[in-house]
Amino acid sequence: MKSIRDVYKIGKGPSSSHTMGPERAARLFLSKYPDAETYRVVLYGSLSKTGRGHGTDRVLYEVLGRERTEVVFSEETPHSLPHPNTLDFFACREGKPYATMRVASIGGGDIRIEGQDAPQEQDEVYPENSFAEIAQFCRWRYISLSEYVELNEGPGIWDFLAEVWQTMKQAVADGLAAEGTLPGGLNVERKAKRLYAQSKENERPQVRELRIVCAYAFAVSEQNADNGTIVTAPTCGSAGVLPAVLLYMQRTHNIPDAQVLRALAVAGLFGALVKRNGSISGAECGCQAEIGTACSMAAAALCALMGLSIEETEYAAEIAMEHHLGLTCDPICGLVQIPCIERNAVAAKRAMDAFNLSGLLCGSRNISFDMVVRTMKETGLHISAKYRETSEGGLAKLYDRRAAN
Repeated sequence: MKSIRDVYKIGKGPSSSHTMGPERAARLFLSKYPDAETYRVVLYGSLSKTGRGHGTDRVLYEVLGRERTEVVFSEETPHSLPHPNTLDFFACREGKPYATMRVASIGGGDIRIEGQDAPQEQDEVYPENSFAEIAQFCRWRYISLSEYVELNEGPGIWDFLAEVWQTMKQAVADGLAAEGTLPGGLNVERKAKRLYAQSKENERPQVRELRIVCAYAFAVSEQNADNGTIVTAPTCGSAGVLPAVLLYMQRTHNIPDAQVLRALAVAGLFGALVKRNGSISGAECGCQAEIGTACSMAAAALCALMGLSIEETEYAAEIAMEHHLGLTCDPICGLVQIPCIERNAVAAKRAMDAFNLSGLLCGSRNISFDMVVRTMKETGLHISAKYRETSEGGLAKLYDRRAAN
């Protein structure tokens, strides 16, 4: 299994698969063919259908140069596509292509290049590839999940996670300070600042917790929607869940950063497991793959933060994923705004519920985390393409129909 560094990527929003991935691919293609007279990029599948809303064309123009680049939103979906997020690059001279590269943007900012050799063994950081294997190893060695991460990643992982945590906190701070309307034409107003400040006299503790956690999640998600700097956890569209719960717990319980970094390590471990054995791509498996994974990561992080056992941690992550199964990805106008921003807040609270429930019912569980990840992948592949980040069904379709009337 690959490093948790593949789960956490610092970059600009609004989409890890529609902006981060294509930007990375474009830079690679530019480095291979810098002397091309012109470039042509053809977008297929979800990239074509929601690329404008996600800013795919914008990042391609920024990297390759608007004056010499043509971006084509193809209405065709060839059966040979390796992934719903696929794009073809062409380097041209005198109007004719002389080099091409097909790339799949597989989620979380990662890309897969067609024809390239499979990742070599040295790219794998963890010998274990399932949670069952990891839990068995940890019990054998009498180590915690965060110690298991350090054992495989090396001590340098803590400096990396310190930067991740600082970026997450900054995204919350920037989001709470910002006001106005998000770009894209939906006229969605930023709500994080108002939500955070909306305390009332004699506010009940449960209401305060809901308000603050949701304000943090809104803050990061609104920053993402406004092309701000965030950390994929595991994607841009689900980036608000994990920092919201960790920052709330840190400030409520005066938890030091060093302890939070260990929680981030455990969260990253669960995210890496989903990337390997399931999917974190909304275009491939719906929003269950993005927000469901983020919720699992956050629930596991809370368990690590508060000293719960490995069994309780697995149960919390499983609960969080199980109750997102079948969740569709139907962004209105292809923007990462409705329902994405609000969904981050709801998932953050659900992660806290999963954490609390796991401590009460751990001994009674029947479903493993590995099983629910496999179920999520199978479910996602059977969801209609209309509900996998194409904006052709669900809220996206009904909103357009209503607006047209």
